[in-house]
Amino acid sequence: MNLNTPDFSFYQRDGLKLAYFDEGDPAGEPVLLIHGFASTASVNWVHPGWLKTLGTAGYRVIAIDNRGHGQSDKPHDSEAYYPPIMAEDAIGLLNHLGISEAHVMGYSMGARISAFLALAHPERVRSLVFGGLGINLCNGVGDWDPIAEALLAPSLDGITHERGRMFRMFADQTKSDRLALAACIATNRILVSREDAARIDMPCLIAVGTKDDIAGSPQELADIMPNATALDIPGRDHMLAVGDRVFKAAVLEFYAGLSNNA
Repeated sequence: MNLNTPDFSFYQRDGLKLAYFDEGDPAGEPVLLIHGFASTASVNWVHPGWLKTLGTAGYRVIAIDNRGHGQSDKPHDSEAYYPPIMAEDAIGLLNHLGISEAHVMGYSMGARISAFLALAHPERVRSLVFGGLGINLCNGVGDWDPIAEALLAPSLDGITHERGRMFRMFADQTKSDRLALAACIATNRILVSREDAARIDMPCLIAVGTKDDIAGSPQELADIMPNATALDIPGRDHMLAVGDRVFKAAVLEFYAGLSNNA
């Protein structure tokens, strides 16, 4: 059990080679982790301590490098990045590993993908955690065209759009394929309607930092969904909430409550 530097493996879907790790307790309840835009499984889940937290608690921890990210293949065609397509990548990983049902946790873009996964395959989802995405799952997260422009710019020099600059710096930090990310951002931001959100009826924890200006209210989304609870992560913005100890403790408590009610 390697909770600090996991070994990555690969599987094939849709003509792409996709990377993942499968660590923690092989006999534990499986948790599938889906990272955010411009991030990777390592950046979202290993470096902030999620793998160690969940693995130490006895869970089987599985995380995918989404297409266009990390060690997975990176198509430059925006048609490859619709959330339902990326949700099928995650289902393909569960199929590859022979897992019939898992807890699913996504952060930001990963939460959006998780919502589409739950809508298409509710029987495969034991529970959901949406991190870094509240009511803007349904409302949208603003104008992302300047972010695509920032990703395609020759350098940081001259990028004045604050959010575009933030994501360009993050993409450079993670040594990402910026053409793939620009293609991803063009089609990945499609919305979940309120009517569809109301059909997501498995237990769900919605966790958003109180300084997050991207996600939207977690309580407003929880009010739409029939079995959801909102969590405010104190003092954290969109980038820093993912590794917060309050978030981790709440997820462990959420999972423990599900086990006790089983």
